[in-house]
Amino acid sequence: MNISQLKVLVAIAQCGSFSDAALQLEMSQSSVSRAIASLENELDVPLLVRGRLGAKLTDVGERVIAHAQKILDLRESIEYEVNIEKALYNSRLRIASFRSAATHLLPPKIAQFQRAYPRVDVSLTEFDPAGVEQALLSGDADLGLLPLPRSEDFITWEIARDEYVVLLPKAKHPAIAPITWGELSTHSFILLNYAECTTAVREHWSRWQQPLKVAYNVREDSTIVSLVAQGLGAAILPRLAAMPIPDTAEGPSMP
Repeated sequence: MNISQLKVLVAIAQCGSFSDAALQLEMSQSSVSRAIASLENELDVPLLVRGRLGAKLTDVGERVIAHAQKILDLRESIEYEVNIEKALYNSRLRIASFRSAATHLLPPKIAQFQRAYPRVDVSLTEFDPAGVEQALLSGDADLGLLPLPRSEDFITWEIARDEYVVLLPKAKHPAIAPITWGELSTHSFILLNYAECTTAVREHWSRWQQPLKVAYNVREDSTIVSLVAQGLGAAILPRLAAMPIPDTAEGPSMP
């Protein structure tokens, strides 16, 4: 008894004839007949009754085919598991991400993934959001973490939400709750160069028709946090970009 014979038996039962089963299995009718004859000889019982109207299972054939279908289902499950393993064996997952997400969101997820799939080689490269997009479009990354919304060129899923926080030097300017745009306009701000969050802050500031005084433009968000802690200005950043917030800087959420 083998898998091919059981497939033929199930196909005949489903199709109702040897000829239709042969078409479904892409076999010759004689090959289908030989498979059933060999199976019946081995089991020493008739499994099918042949007639002018096709083929019908015998009583014992009905009982046998129930087990045959289970065997075929289990074989399919085995093939599924093996194919997953083959696909993951010596494969790789290339991730591109902007810094704050790479720092605070990805490490536990990568660790969890590698425990489940230890044979997958995972790489992580940090870019600004535009660089992440380019890596995805060029095929240099398989998965990218980006602030939303993005271009329709990508399939996107929201995996986390971040909030903006105001960073004020604690020593010189205790935070007022709730803080207002009027209060914020009295501070000089440290901005993050070439960042989407800075564009969002400028646009929001413009809508409130308040003056924005810029003290510094810097490239790294960690530098901004250090400058605020030293009393050299205020900042508005996504919370993930501001973490960890030192005790010398206060960080109330934006209204």
